[in-house]
Amino acid sequence: MIDYIKGLLTDLNPTYAVVEAAGVGYEVNIALPAYSALTEQQNKEVRLFISEIIREDTHDLFGFLTKGERQLFLMLLTVSGIGANTARMILSAYSAAEVRQIVATGNARALSQVKGLGPKTAQRIIVDLKDKILKVDLGQQGVIDAVESVATVDNEVKTEAVSALTMLGFAAAASAKAVDKILQQMPDAKVEQVIRMALKML
Repeated sequence: MIDYIKGLLTDLNPTYAVVEAAGVGYEVNIALPAYSALTEQQNKEVRLFISEIIREDTHDLFGFLTKGERQLFLMLLTVSGIGANTARMILSAYSAAEVRQIVATGNARALSQVKGLGPKTAQRIIVDLKDKILKVDLGQQGVIDAVESVATVDNEVKTEAVSALTMLGFAAAASAKAVDKILQQMPDAKVEQVIRMALKML
């Protein structure tokens, strides 16, 4: 079983990263927070904590910045009706900390706004995980070895803007690209301003 992969980030898009380790390029599925954090790390050494999804017809790797995010992903998979891609969508629409808070407070409405997640499934997540989820430690252990600290000034703006656009029905990947482009041009933009500008681009 693979615990983590540490190597050169050779390719990156909003849904997966390719990490080369010992001459092998591993295609690793990622959520938006990982994409945002890895954007500036092309051709640099990174480390992603891995969850393997092995079935008869597929062998997929899902990568996370921290062990806590991976634990949250695995916890979501224990809920009936939640597959790997749905769990990744949840962790793209909201940050890991937001998911933990939403479930802990029983906010089914916020969960059901995630694309592909209906009210019944959202309620099932809360019923199954509400008493367990606060035990998940989302500490930033071992995030990205090549980076001592991920830029946090615009990270909150980015996360909030992408979450809002996703809730409005826009694709998470397209929303992330639009928000990244806006913040590159206007790093001091407020959340509301970013959302308004992104709506004109999508």
